[in-house]
Amino acid sequence: MFKIHERYIQKKFFKKFFLICLVFFTLGIVLNIFEEISFFKNLEASFVLPFFLTLLNAPITLFEIFPFIFLISAQFFFYEIIKNDEIVLLKNNGLSNFKIIKNLFFSTFIMGLLIVIVYYNLSSKLKFLYTDIKNNYSNDNKYLAVVNDSGLWLRDENNNSILITKSKNIRNNILTDVIINEFSFDFKLKQTIQADKVNIEKKTWILYEPTVTIENISSNKYDILKLETNFDNNKIRNLFSNFSTLDLIELFNLKKDYEKLGYSPGEIEIHLYIIFISPFLYALMTVLSSVIMINIKKKTSIYFNIILGIFISVMIYYLNFLFISLGNTGKIPSTIAVFLPILFITIITTIGLVRINEK
Repeated sequence: MFKIHERYIQKKFFKKFFLICLVFFTLGIVLNIFEEISFFKNLEASFVLPFFLTLLNAPITLFEIFPFIFLISAQFFFYEIIKNDEIVLLKNNGLSNFKIIKNLFFSTFIMGLLIVIVYYNLSSKLKFLYTDIKNNYSNDNKYLAVVNDSGLWLRDENNNSILITKSKNIRNNILTDVIINEFSFDFKLKQTIQADKVNIEKKTWILYEPTVTIENISSNKYDILKLETNFDNNKIRNLFSNFSTLDLIELFNLKKDYEKLGYSPGEIEIHLYIIFISPFLYALMTVLSSVIMINIKKKTSIYFNIILGIFISVMIYYLNFLFISLGNTGKIPSTIAVFLPILFITIITTIGLVRINEK
């Protein structure tokens, strides 16, 4: 008997979940399509392209708001079974509040695993395709930053030249073991600059004790040399830190490359932690919403509890955003940035579970 009722709960909950996913997916498309149309309005591109790009970008956007979709799904699920007195029927058949919530917890956790393993990897590929297509129409495609086993590679355009920079290591604002090849636009080598250390805090790079070789003929040594570029440390980080375009295997490989390069892996660690903690977070948000709705008193409006749940979700979002920002800037360790808000939500949820009225 229990299994029949448990399957009924799961079916009813996930019906709400997929409906709300569809609503948010559609809303995301409607909001994003105008931005894409605005981007292409002065460019020669097919009128279908903005719509196509919007569809490519929508899945990863939905992934980012899944915690709140689960919370809202649980609210509407309990709204319906409370309104229709189904919760009384479930209790009369031996399903307590705790058993209902436990059922939802494990169901959403399993769904979360599927989302991480299947949905995230697929949506990241679509996001990569979105970025790749859009870069072809953007001026930023002439500025590239790549991290691989051999180090950091940069492509820049400066005046009438193309600059290809390779560095074995980067710490804070300093590149080390740097080779800069300057080419004309027909890819003829103009000069090569080698330096042990380069300060990239600003777009005007400071090269310490560089050797400049002009057309592989003459070499000159300098104490300090300044080079005008379009890169500073922040721009470099932004160019190769679009982690949402990478699947899980690519993220792990990039983390290894970061560590070899000497670049702080904090941001990518946070991104990975967020992905792997997602199934538990989805289940936790579902339980939190369930606790809010089940604790409805007779004199309390059910709509008040729905508004309360939405308010709490907004507060959790800003709390999480604050800690992630602190983690990305290195103010706090990445583990604390991700797991402290989760701990906070867990404590609140646990207190709510204890106070559930099992009448």
